[in-house]
Amino acid sequence: MKQKEIIYRELAEHILRKEKNILTQLMLSKKLQISLNTVNGAIFPLRRIGAVQVRQRSLAVIDEKKLILYFASVRNLQKDICWQTRAEMPPSRIEKNMPANAIFTAYSAYKFLFDDVPADYSEIYVYADEKGLAEIQRRFPKKEGPANLFVLKADENMLQTAKKGIASLPQIYVDLWNLPQWYAKEFTDAFEKRFGW
Repeated sequence: MKQKEIIYRELAEHILRKEKNILTQLMLSKKLQISLNTVNGAIFPLRRIGAVQVRQRSLAVIDEKKLILYFASVRNLQKDICWQTRAEMPPSRIEKNMPANAIFTAYSAYKFLFDDVPADYSEIYVYADEKGLAEIQRRFPKKEGPANLFVLKADENMLQTAKKGIASLPQIYVDLWNLPQWYAKEFTDAFEKRFGW
């Protein structure tokens, strides 16, 4: 993920965690280990569209939906795919065969979080570090045909914030928003209803 995408995810997670502490650009810079200049550059378009308000000593997200949609619009999911293959088995079996350190996103993550699916799906998307990627490649070797298993490169902050092998809510939504399958819209619409967007 690009650094600005990591910043947007952190801002969205902060809001969804309903944390009361005040955010500053310096705090984001230190927590994410990203230069203050990069943080300021990432905040500028959010300020311009009215998603955040920069005060003298703090930063406030004032429009959660605008923040999430802007994050979704700049996200380049395809660029983060580091492995894809065809697994000749149903999605539920692919999910069961994933190593413990894989982080589910998109359709599978929605299913695991809400115990529901608004539409049937056939693709599995997971994040993994290098060790997890090697294990996934061992379990699901390269096969010809349309890919239905996609592994995305996990960043260090994602590895720390994922819970029970599931990506954060903002990351799941943004990833779904960026998928090409027609049923991705069914999932994003259901997501928006759950969160009142």
